[in-house]
Amino acid sequence: MSITETLLRPLLATAAAKPAITHYDDETGARIELSTTTLANWAAKTANWLVEEFDVEPGDPVCVRLPAHWQTAGVLLGAFWCGAHVVSDDAGASVAFVPPDEMSEAAETAIVAFDPLGQGLRTPPPDGAFDYLSDAKLAGDDFSPLFPIDGDTPALASATVDEVLATARKRADALGIGAGDRVLSTREWTLPDGIIDVLLAPLAAGASIVQISNADPAKLADRRSTERTTVDLLG
Repeated sequence: MSITETLLRPLLATAAAKPAITHYDDETGARIELSTTTLANWAAKTANWLVEEFDVEPGDPVCVRLPAHWQTAGVLLGAFWCGAHVVSDDAGASVAFVPPDEMSEAAETAIVAFDPLGQGLRTPPPDGAFDYLSDAKLAGDDFSPLFPIDGDTPALASATVDEVLATARKRADALGIGAGDRVLSTREWTLPDGIIDVLLAPLAAGASIVQISNADPAKLADRRSTERTTVDLLG
């Protein structure tokens, strides 16, 4: 079973309508909240898109070179759901997800617009690149893997599916994250440690994430109060 299905299935059964990720950008003032259902929807669309558009199969390398963001969560969980091997090196990757104005050496490049409302690029992508948000949102809302995803399938950097899940659970315990916690983070989602600590460990514990980009230290106390956070992961 994939990392994404393992982590999201319990939350969809018990907390489908509750916030899974709340993302602030203190530079733009944007605040976006995704329920578990909405997060799973983005992940499913991404997984379907990767399989249908790029023929990604379990173990295929997919480069994710993106900052901490709710759209990055959809990319990562979608990649894990179809069994992709998330890596930081774009050379040799089946597809690379990059911010606007970047390209890659991967076979294909997917540009993530980071529009606050999930809209695509305002201008057509460069030749040879794809507009992730515009294209993936047309994919199916439900995902069923075409191939079994074994526990020893490469999943994140040098770790397998089973190793990533075990590490996420251990890190949740080490960081004091438990079921129902609200985790306030200003950390970047570095690969692999930041992704495990900030995204996967809270989900493994049954917690939710309040991620702040371009964090203004003067606003942290207000964010803790407003969002009723219980654990800090400060970068």
